[in-house]
Amino acid sequence: MAEVEVAPLRSLDDFLLRTATFQIPNFKNLDKWANRVMNNLLYYQTNYFVMATLVFLVIGVIYPTEMICGMFAISVAFSLFYYVTNTKRSAIHFKEEHPFISLAVIFSGGYFIVYVFGAVIVFLFGIALPLLLIIIHASLRLRNFKNKLTNRIETVGLRRTPMGIFLEALGQEPETTVIAAASDSWTGRFGKS
Repeated sequence: MAEVEVAPLRSLDDFLLRTATFQIPNFKNLDKWANRVMNNLLYYQTNYFVMATLVFLVIGVIYPTEMICGMFAISVAFSLFYYVTNTKRSAIHFKEEHPFISLAVIFSGGYFIVYVFGAVIVFLFGIALPLLLIIIHASLRLRNFKNKLTNRIETVGLRRTPMGIFLEALGQEPETTVIAAASDSWTGRFGKS
């Protein structure tokens, strides 16, 4: 198995400017659209990570207290969910022995959630906006030969990247028939080596 490598940062020219070509995907062919998105996620993964980090930081600079409160609220909610789902019996036992404390905790938690709801929305916006921008770019960006070749190397397993591992964990793999056809035409033109 190949070691995990960080994909290179693609040039701004390739990512957005002159050599970048964009086209609205064919929404009638969902498989082709999904293939384009997955391949672009693999190829531009470092660019997407940098873009998401920058957007998250900009929103954090504009709304610092809301971001911190939102991050804290989300962390508390996940921690409570984890605790309750993994130690159900002890939570039930605690509620039976201390009903007033349990009621106070529930009301305090409800007040806390209502109080920081605005901050949670800002925090989630700081996460959702970069994801939306990534999906839009990956959907509209047409792939070039270098993109296809790089993704083929990832798919074959010669090189593993964080996005490739993430997509594999989700059970998603890019379609490689286009690359195989390009490879066949290459060997047909120049002879087999």
